[in-house]
Amino acid sequence: MQSFEVRPSARDHRQGYLKVGPLTLNCALGRSGIGMLKREGDGHTPRAPLRLLYGFWRSDRVARPVTRLPMFPSRKVMVWCDDPKSPAYNRLSRLPLKESHETMCRADALYDIVIVMDWNVSSRRRGAGSAIFLHLARPGYQPTEGCIAVTARDMRRLLAIAGNRAVIHVK
Repeated sequence: MQSFEVRPSARDHRQGYLKVGPLTLNCALGRSGIGMLKREGDGHTPRAPLRLLYGFWRSDRVARPVTRLPMFPSRKVMVWCDDPKSPAYNRLSRLPLKESHETMCRADALYDIVIVMDWNVSSRRRGAGSAIFLHLARPGYQPTEGCIAVTARDMRRLLAIAGNRAVIHVK
């Protein structure tokens, strides 16, 4: 199993460092920093081991990333349900979906490459947080809603070395 490590920055708890062997990359974290008791909408990046499951890329915008992780092209009908009351909670779904959801083909570039991490996916608990992804960062590493975000260049570097059993340990 391949291990990556994320630690918060001493200057700003909403930013951090992602370490892969000798490589250390900047990253954005949740608007509330790293938290132990993740709840839906709290803005925390969960302090936990997060296995990289699979990902999506915007084939209309970027080239397919080189990786051993399973990757799928994003489609405009793809959404991720974030409504704890829905049977589709924390699952990839399709439009039309009446419940609250995240669009996987966003107008901005944040999900041009996006990796689903195993937070509340394999063993799902309603209200324990949804859509915890590794995705592309906003300029200046602005905080996320709980995800981990890196630059497009760093995402490609990570994916090129990520095996299909890679785990990010958020500390």
